[in-house]
Amino acid sequence: MDNDIPMQKGAMPLKLVSLCPSNTELLAYLGRLDDVVAVDDSSDWPPEVKRLPNVGPDLRIDMDRVEALKPDLVVASLSVPGMERNVEELKRRGLPHLVLAPNSLEDIANDLLQLGEALGETKKAAELVRRYRAFLGEYRERAATVAEPARLYWEWWPRPVFTPGGANWLSELSELAGGRNVFADRPEASVQTEWEDVVSRNPSHVLLVWVGVQTNNMNANAVIARPHADKTEAVRTGRIHVLEEALYCRPSPRLLVGLKKLAPLLHPALFPPADGSDPLLGR
Repeated sequence: MDNDIPMQKGAMPLKLVSLCPSNTELLAYLGRLDDVVAVDDSSDWPPEVKRLPNVGPDLRIDMDRVEALKPDLVVASLSVPGMERNVEELKRRGLPHLVLAPNSLEDIANDLLQLGEALGETKKAAELVRRYRAFLGEYRERAATVAEPARLYWEWWPRPVFTPGGANWLSELSELAGGRNVFADRPEASVQTEWEDVVSRNPSHVLLVWVGVQTNNMNANAVIARPHADKTEAVRTGRIHVLEEALYCRPSPRLLVGLKKLAPLLHPALFPPADGSDPLLGR
């Protein structure tokens, strides 16, 4: 895959602030981290963003600190309920901002294009999106050959149970990996339900991606110990997977790295083994 992404001539240096991890990642893909003057507390990729000043948790942004930075553009988000308060405060203070609200994989592509246009990086954004869509197309073709899709239960949070519904990117990612989200029939992006409902849907794989929780703080035994868990194929067969929530719960192109890991986990004979590399960055 070609690694030379053309820079847009005339791209202007700006003072940028990102209010959530996925937006920080979009800025990184566009090569504009040098212009970022602050991020939210949870932004952690690429690793160098950890050295940047923080403006608080994404749901409790310190707008006084944001305003004091005199940013040229604040990249806000509505990807998590509660973030609308940030947007309202940005408007109230008259701070220049761009609001992204992705739910689908195509929304993420369009966000790259929109942000690229705002930053004078239209050519670079277009090339990234070309690679992004081509990679999704490759996995879509492979997934079409799967005779029996794996039944996937994604767990965002255990008590109360939160899981993605049909409108969320993880339902699409499931299909591209040769699976099906067992809650894809629910039209909303995020579903609050009960463990008994999960058991009744009998997933063949349980995927733990607790939002904001490191993998070493998640444990498959937490699922095994639940009432009637042994009625599910996933528990009977030991297919409980602890995955990096940063590769699945953030609407950025890093979802492709997550897809590369998930697909061979479900169908090792059909998909190439995961190597940890990023298909957009070539490393």
